[in-house]
Amino acid sequence: MRKPRIVVIGGGTGIPVILNSLRKQNADITAIVTVADDGGSSGQLRETLRLTPPGDLRNVLVAMSDMPKTYEQIFQYRFHENDGPWAGHPLGNIIIAGISEMKGSTYNAMQLLSQFFHVTGKIYPSSEQALTLHAVFQDGTEVVGESQLAKHTGLIDYVYVTNSYNDQKPKASRKVVSAIMEADMVVLGPGSLFTSILPNLVIPEIQQALLETVAEVVYVCNIMTQRGETEHFTDADHVKVLNRHFERPFVDTVLVNIEEVPQNYMAVHEFDEYLVQVAHDFKGLQEQASRIISSNFLRLEHGGAFHDGDLVVEELMNIIRVKR
Repeated sequence: MRKPRIVVIGGGTGIPVILNSLRKQNADITAIVTVADDGGSSGQLRETLRLTPPGDLRNVLVAMSDMPKTYEQIFQYRFHENDGPWAGHPLGNIIIAGISEMKGSTYNAMQLLSQFFHVTGKIYPSSEQALTLHAVFQDGTEVVGESQLAKHTGLIDYVYVTNSYNDQKPKASRKVVSAIMEADMVVLGPGSLFTSILPNLVIPEIQQALLETVAEVVYVCNIMTQRGETEHFTDADHVKVLNRHFERPFVDTVLVNIEEVPQNYMAVHEFDEYLVQVAHDFKGLQEQASRIISSNFLRLEHGGAFHDGDLVVEELMNIIRVKR
């Protein structure tokens, strides 16, 4: 039988955990990565060079590559804060930006780097143009820019994206739609709901593909609520937001961690944006998706609560085996 085709959509530090574990499986993997980041090193480089932000793509590249540990340390090295114009930039961001300029797009740069670092699978930016995230809050306020969302108090009603440097309608990168349409499974997250996952899904072509694909759509629900995004959210609230952006239920399966994060475990200074563990609302979940899988998906490390990639991927592969 052919390898199962699995597409993972998201950004930030969440999906690299899943992708790194998926590499160990006999699967055809495609990562679709957000290009709406406008903060930190990525934000500076996108403004200076007018390219799609490289940071999330860098982390995915490392997760899907078999590069030696020394190469990874070089690629992820971040210049010191007193290094003038280089301050805070990871070396990998500079490399991706340079090759994007040389090859004419970040899409082309990722294809070259994927070969160079022997990536298992394919990596596509969700769009070949930098996108700007717009968040409309329930009080009617509209905030522009991913990095600005946490500065406004209140609940987000919905988000949408625009091209950052022209007035054209946002479009999916080449091969992104076909990857979704041909997939056996599409995995959303884990990651920040409004800033890592939804900026990809509200690109009209991607949204339409997710509605039409026969693939199993799986949402990996976050473990912790996030300041300025999902404060006081239950797991059902997360899925409700996803479905509301599509104006219909489209998530088939939700993976929910039920292992408790020990009280006072989180390193609040290092992980200050993560507030409390997401509360469970299983009745609400059953109204939003046809299958709920609750289990221990927790990995505690360095004062933070993360998904255990191997445990999540084991469940994903089980779903595929049952469907086949």
